[in-house]
Amino acid sequence: MSSRSRLRSGLWLASGLLWLALAGCNYSLRAGSGLPDHVRTVAVLPFDNTTTRSELTDEVHQRLLRELPRALGVRSAGADVADAIVQGTIISYAVNAPLFRPGAGGAGAEVLQRQVTLAARVEIIDVRNNVVLWEDQSLRAEGTYLDASETEEIGRTAAIQLLVQRIVDGAQSNW
Repeated sequence: MSSRSRLRSGLWLASGLLWLALAGCNYSLRAGSGLPDHVRTVAVLPFDNTTTRSELTDEVHQRLLRELPRALGVRSAGADVADAIVQGTIISYAVNAPLFRPGAGGAGAEVLQRQVTLAARVEIIDVRNNVVLWEDQSLRAEGTYLDASETEEIGRTAAIQLLVQRIVDGAQSNW
């Protein structure tokens, strides 16, 4: 057998072994892969709200309904038939000015940026086993906006989006 034939045979053998090794490592990832197998549906209840900002209840609820089931790899369902329930309470809402420039000659400070801070208590309950799958008693999220050119709604939307992402992250990290 020539050296060229041995080289070809060796390459075929090596590629065959590589293919077999890769076939043995066949796996895939799916969103929410850490959920208990029986949790296939989730009910997102409107959060209670202890703040004076009543619009937060609907804004948080709508964002959770849109994003949470997809991110966790489950379907939305009514509370009476869902495998898990997401519930919580919005416990605080504040707008602060973390970035400002001192005024010249005793004039008031010029606010450059404002920050919306939202805090909530959240829990995800396995209805079948009546256990809390994940909870956070003081989940916080912030959203910023430029005082001169943007509205508080921009900061509030960013804070709500981050709150939802933190619920997803926390829930997935625990399962």
